[in-house]
Amino acid sequence: MKASLTSLPGVQVIEPRVFGDPRGYFYESYHQAKYHELGIDARFVQTNVSSSARGVLRGLHYQWPNPQGKLVSVLQGEVYDVAVDIRRGSPTFGQWTAVMLTGENHKHFWIPEGYAHGFCVLSEMAVFTYQCTALYEPSADRAICWNDAAIGIDWPIAEPLLSDKDSKAPLLTDIAPQHLPEYVA
Repeated sequence: MKASLTSLPGVQVIEPRVFGDPRGYFYESYHQAKYHELGIDARFVQTNVSSSARGVLRGLHYQWPNPQGKLVSVLQGEVYDVAVDIRRGSPTFGQWTAVMLTGENHKHFWIPEGYAHGFCVLSEMAVFTYQCTALYEPSADRAICWNDAAIGIDWPIAEPLLSDKDSKAPLLTDIAPQHLPEYVA
């Protein structure tokens, strides 16, 4: 397993070791001890799978209170995956990083608590999976405008297909401080 740090503290791209032959392939998508060695001491309590068509953009989502860390990957297809630091007082507040996740590269993206998350689908269809460190709570479900100019994400699509919730999400600067996590050094 190989891990690459990103420009955001704690956010990592993980590349599992893939074993393949003419029959197909095998890899460990999660191994607690190996992730611990990478500094990821997550306890996953919920795993979700979504399927989305080309042009769908989901995000930018986060949960507050009771934030979720997410280990995300793509089982089939191709997505552009983004993490945004939304921790009040963080030196990297409002900054983002991204990775291309595909069913062929098998990369995983670790997004710790305190970050918003979103992705857009670039293939005809994508099957996306994410393990979460906290259970989903509808009352804590929050979103930030996907194309907030102050964040400036360089999305590879101009006119995505959005949910009603995502099309009405507020700018980061319009979110009340009590609805954002606080940075702890």
